[in-house]
Amino acid sequence: MAYSMTGFGHYEYQEGNEKMTAVIHSVNHRYLDVSVKLSRKLSSHEMEIRNLIKQKISRGKVDVTISYESTGSAKEEICYNPERAKSYIDSLRSMASEFDIVDDITVTKIARLPDVFEVIAAAEDEEHLMQMVQKVTDGALDVFLDNRSQEGKRLVDDLNEKIDEMERVVSAVEEREPAIIEEYKERLKTKIASLLEDSQIDENRLAMEVTIMADKLCVDEEMVRLKSHIQEARETLNSEGDIGRKMDFLAQEMNREANTILSKSTDVTVADLGITLKTLIEKIREQIQNLE
Repeated sequence: MAYSMTGFGHYEYQEGNEKMTAVIHSVNHRYLDVSVKLSRKLSSHEMEIRNLIKQKISRGKVDVTISYESTGSAKEEICYNPERAKSYIDSLRSMASEFDIVDDITVTKIARLPDVFEVIAAAEDEEHLMQMVQKVTDGALDVFLDNRSQEGKRLVDDLNEKIDEMERVVSAVEEREPAIIEEYKERLKTKIASLLEDSQIDENRLAMEVTIMADKLCVDEEMVRLKSHIQEARETLNSEGDIGRKMDFLAQEMNREANTILSKSTDVTVADLGITLKTLIEKIREQIQNLE
């Protein structure tokens, strides 16, 4: 199954007087880049959330936002940091002594300073929060992946249509090739006859010249490789897993063959078909950038 790298997922989970909301959205990126924004109460669970995301997503710039609301009293503990308090007191007394000012340090004033006291969730509350985080993240991921899957299907359908058109162009080039050689033979024959003023033309020499030129103009090898790449692209689009990188490689290879066909061509019709091929391949490459 193919997944688009762009997607959106939203999920809410409520348990009693607590509610969590998770929002996941992503855009194209060469690798997996996960950004997580959490309510302060959930900050200690960032690593678990990242791991949940990495289990389901392999590419894309993914932004995850999880918020927490509670209308009831939470199980919390107040922790006192004596080292931080002592550091504040020592610094304040040193400042009072250095500038000869009144030392009016009180417990209340120290308690107001940052990180002297910290309110943290009780251990049993942390476990409960993690369970909620997992449920809300899984729910948002399900919606997100379904959205990505639907968009991925549309991309694959569009790519298959373009590959169908490529196959028609390749067939047209193959049908044109014999006529190119025959037309070259007639032009060469006419030119030689004119130079020899209608004298007898050496058919063996003419055949040799035509063979040499046909070999220079021949794109059979390029066509075989191009058809092989097209077939492999079809199989890749119908396969599982990370197909974006493989499709990008195949598109580069198809473009290389199309360039060679164009460089060998002296025929206007084949040149036009070659340009059409390159245009289709470029459109395919643009769409592939959206595939995971």
